[in-house]
Amino acid sequence: MHRFLSSLLALLAALALWPVSASAQGATVYRCPGNVYTSSADISAKEAEAKGCKPLDGAPITVIQGPRPRTGTPVPAASGPRPADAKVDPAQQRARDGDARRILETELKKEEEKLAQLQKDYNNGEPERRGDERNYQKYLDRVAEMKAAISRKESDIAAIKRELSKLPPS
Repeated sequence: MHRFLSSLLALLAALALWPVSASAQGATVYRCPGNVYTSSADISAKEAEAKGCKPLDGAPITVIQGPRPRTGTPVPAASGPRPADAKVDPAQQRARDGDARRILETELKKEEEKLAQLQKDYNNGEPERRGDERNYQKYLDRVAEMKAAISRKESDIAAIKRELSKLPPS
């Protein structure tokens, strides 16, 4: 289905230029069943009528650009099934899991420290006013930004904890 849509969009993109060039030459553009567009240079009026094509007289054609189809050799999926001879040694896997756990625990500690500092600065929604905040709205904007930053940090910490829970215990 994806290839069909990509092909259709590419065809429509190519055909978008036809009405301009065909109308400049006095040619008629036809819309045939199945959303196929052609010009009188490719098909005669009798053939168009026989196929059920209708002429487009100055009707605009809308073209939506789609993603270009990928070319080249496909890359095998990293998460796909592996052949039996490509299994990882259990000791090596435990070492990898241990490294991953250590990295995540370090990240968790850093993020928790940053959260603690943000909460200290936030001061339960009443942070210290700075000298450049004579305008009360600037102060309110900074408080809102601080609250959003705290919320993001809490979300980051929850994500790290989820990742840690997926790892086997050390």
